[in-house]
Amino acid sequence: MSPIRLLSALLLLALAACFPVAPQVPLGPSYYIMRHLNTIPGTSDPDLTAEGQKNAALLLEWFAGDPPRAIYVSNTKRAQQTAAPLAVALGITPKIYDPANTPALVQQVRSETGAVLVVGHSNTVPDIVEQLGGVRPAAIGHDQFGDIWHVAGLNGSTLKLSLSGN
Repeated sequence: MSPIRLLSALLLLALAACFPVAPQVPLGPSYYIMRHLNTIPGTSDPDLTAEGQKNAALLLEWFAGDPPRAIYVSNTKRAQQTAAPLAVALGITPKIYDPANTPALVQQVRSETGAVLVVGHSNTVPDIVEQLGGVRPAAIGHDQFGDIWHVAGLNGSTLKLSLSGN
């Protein structure tokens, strides 16, 4: 390469470094949908077990990189107790929704800006994920706790994540 071309290329690089980088524009929504944490089966509105409470406390660390700006919980104790430690730490008042009315929930969640967490139930999470534009998860077993589905972007990219990191 000739000295003039080399000097021209270096000048262009120097000029480019003087201009600020454009801010990154979010590529769409970021929804996190999870089933409430651990409960003992057989009661109509159980509290979280000690293990469920311990796992609920882990949510703050789990969401450190993308904390929700809004939290939706069903009208049950177990869903509200799942989100409570995270909501308190973030200074968010969870919004209570009727688990029998997924379309109304989805409409509310879509009106939010930033990341949103929805805490639901084994029989509602698949519908919520799908109606928010994600890939419908398989049925959730009654003994399955700690999975979190992340529906992101304009294309509904869906990842199944785990609170335990597995």
